[in-house]
Amino acid sequence: MTCAPAIERTVAVGLTRVVLVALMLCLDAVASPAIAEVRLRRGGYVMGTLLEVTVYVPDREQGSRLLDDLFAVAHRLDAALTTFDTNSPVWRLAERAGQGPQRTDPDLADALALSVDYWRSTRGTFDVTVKPLSDLWHAAGRDEKPPSPGALARTLSIIGSDKVLVHSDGSVELKRSGMALDFGGIGKGYALDKMVEVLRAHKVRRAFLSFGQSSIWAIGAPPDSAGWRVLVRRPGGEFAGTATVHDRALSISAALSQTFEINGRRYGHVIDPRIGKPVTRDLEACVIARSAAEAEALSKALLILGAHEGAALLGGFPGSAAVIFDADRRKWMSPGWQSATNFVELRSASAQDF
Repeated sequence: MTCAPAIERTVAVGLTRVVLVALMLCLDAVASPAIAEVRLRRGGYVMGTLLEVTVYVPDREQGSRLLDDLFAVAHRLDAALTTFDTNSPVWRLAERAGQGPQRTDPDLADALALSVDYWRSTRGTFDVTVKPLSDLWHAAGRDEKPPSPGALARTLSIIGSDKVLVHSDGSVELKRSGMALDFGGIGKGYALDKMVEVLRAHKVRRAFLSFGQSSIWAIGAPPDSAGWRVLVRRPGGEFAGTATVHDRALSISAALSQTFEINGRRYGHVIDPRIGKPVTRDLEACVIARSAAEAEALSKALLILGAHEGAALLGGFPGSAAVIFDADRRKWMSPGWQSATNFVELRSASAQDF
């Protein structure tokens, strides 16, 4: 099987699994003779989605061991941060909420401390304590009836990362009974950052890591290229353009990628933790940042804040930039997005700015 050069250096967001498998077969272990490197590619399902890793290394055997190490990190963090296993550290911590400091998995404590920092810096819009609200609205969608004001108020009383304490000895405290954590908005980015630490320790200069094509780390660039090109979609699935990313992380988040209806109104899975209600506007936010965890936290915050408040927020994060698309084919770009990504838009006559 051969691959066209355009496919070789472009990652399309939203490709089918069949195409992804074809790409993996095509790109695995391809030599790059110009710089005496071997390109290795591996994919596998981790954290409920497809993790794809491409690395350029001098030696095939060492590269294969490196890929083993990277996937081991991803699986370790999946086990530490999942909410789908009743034996996971996250689940056990929720069971002991309101019972004082608890010894827990070091990875969980570290991810939680970082998440609390992002809660502060995103003005409370990114919050890993949101799980009880998610559960409340999932039940509402199933029953096709919005939560009662009383139920919403009770749930909001246990929401907020100000009710989380990460102590210097590594213990963690959820201060209110009923609290629970959900790392779905940052876990993949956190895992990518830890994997990038491994790559840097091995002095890897070129690599591309993608979790579900929505959380991405781009190290360096492929040979003879300015960066790793990523196809970005608008809400509804239409291609918006290509972003070229190098030595930055990228997060792509959609407000209505998972939806439910109540009384004919569509609600998304992203919830504003300040008011306890899901986002209803169909937006997609793309953010580049210094780390994948930061990019993920910011992309969720922008879906809640929108363009104008989001612009002020990004100003507090050096090296970050963003673009937001809406379902009406409008867009907003932060001042640094174009220069940071060399974004090439696929325009049409109806496209316009916010």
